[in-house]
Amino acid sequence: MKVFILISVIASLVCINTSLAAVITVGKGKDVATIHQAIDKANNGDTVLVYPGEYHEKNILINKSIALIGIDRPVIDGDHAYEMISVAASNVVVKGFRVQHSGKSSLNDIAAIKIYSSSYVTIENNIVDDSFFGIFANNASSCTIRNNYLTAYNKGEQESGNGIHCWKSDSMHIQNNTATGFRDGIYFEFVTHSIISRNLSEKNIRYGLHFMFSHNDTYVSNTFRNNGAGVAVMFTHGVKMINNVFENNWGAASYGLLLKEISDSYIQDNRFLENTMGIYMEGTSRIALVKNLFKKNGYAMKIMASCADNKLYLNNFLGNSFDVGTNGSISLNEFKNNYWDKYEGYDLNRDGIGDVPYRPISLYSMIVEQNPPAMMLFRSFIVTLLDKTEKVIPAIIPENLKDNYPSMKQLSL
Repeated sequence: MKVFILISVIASLVCINTSLAAVITVGKGKDVATIHQAIDKANNGDTVLVYPGEYHEKNILINKSIALIGIDRPVIDGDHAYEMISVAASNVVVKGFRVQHSGKSSLNDIAAIKIYSSSYVTIENNIVDDSFFGIFANNASSCTIRNNYLTAYNKGEQESGNGIHCWKSDSMHIQNNTATGFRDGIYFEFVTHSIISRNLSEKNIRYGLHFMFSHNDTYVSNTFRNNGAGVAVMFTHGVKMINNVFENNWGAASYGLLLKEISDSYIQDNRFLENTMGIYMEGTSRIALVKNLFKKNGYAMKIMASCADNKLYLNNFLGNSFDVGTNGSISLNEFKNNYWDKYEGYDLNRDGIGDVPYRPISLYSMIVEQNPPAMMLFRSFIVTLLDKTEKVIPAIIPENLKDNYPSMKQLSL
């Protein structure tokens, strides 16, 4: 009986709280004319509905737990001078706006929408156009940024911020966003235990994704396409990258994915398509690369001598100019059961595994690593002769960098 009474009391309090929540409308002929007025009038738990129109309001500060919702995409314009929406309270929703023309500053990280030291904030279904930073989360936790379309138009790195920028944050959910034209499409620094999924980051000046010191994050089903230098991952452990696409990242210093000082991470079911370098690894350890596709890259992979105890299993290597490159004479990494389209071995017992090891590093790739102008000889007869000779009598390429159990057939990924 006491339990029943307690439940009844709680239900009554919830109903009372819901009944106290108000809806404030903004626009011509509505409750108030400006968004500032609506926020001043609102209490925690209220909803502010903003009707169509252009709102030229300086620095809209949301310091209460409210929902700010646009009806038929109202425009909030920063007049190239201001940060448009600043969220400084937890349990806030910002949804359904076109936010455009933010200010720029070399001293302050001005954004179209910025979260300050808050939790459980949801930023969704917004169009961010012509902004310095797009959506910026500063010391945030358990926030959701999803279904936003962000565009910038600056030409140089110094003139542009990042599309989605998170700093010193935890348990973030970044989902279904598109970022193009920024310095970095998505940027994380000191961001932990977060999920980044189904985003498209393309045609950004520097990186499609860039993160440092951001541990135990998971990246699933994202596409990083045609960015200045691909994706850079630095000084981090516990990274999971699953079912992402890295494609068309071309340039003298470009790659699909850069891994620098990364440990205890897992990279599976990704596609590296037509990049100058599929993956570049430096100072990495205890990384598992499993069931990835490397197709039509310059180098499928470059694994520097500083890498150790990495495992590369069940990957497909198709149509790459070079399968693997390195700068050392010793390899401390394990290759096993990968499919290599350049493998010329045989399988007498028909178990699907080649009877002789495959050495994915060619003598010519070692020469090019030390003497880049030698690339002019690519596809010449002398290069073919060098590589054939080295396979018969290995002398220069790392002895233990080989796949002892190469797959005879392309793997179904």
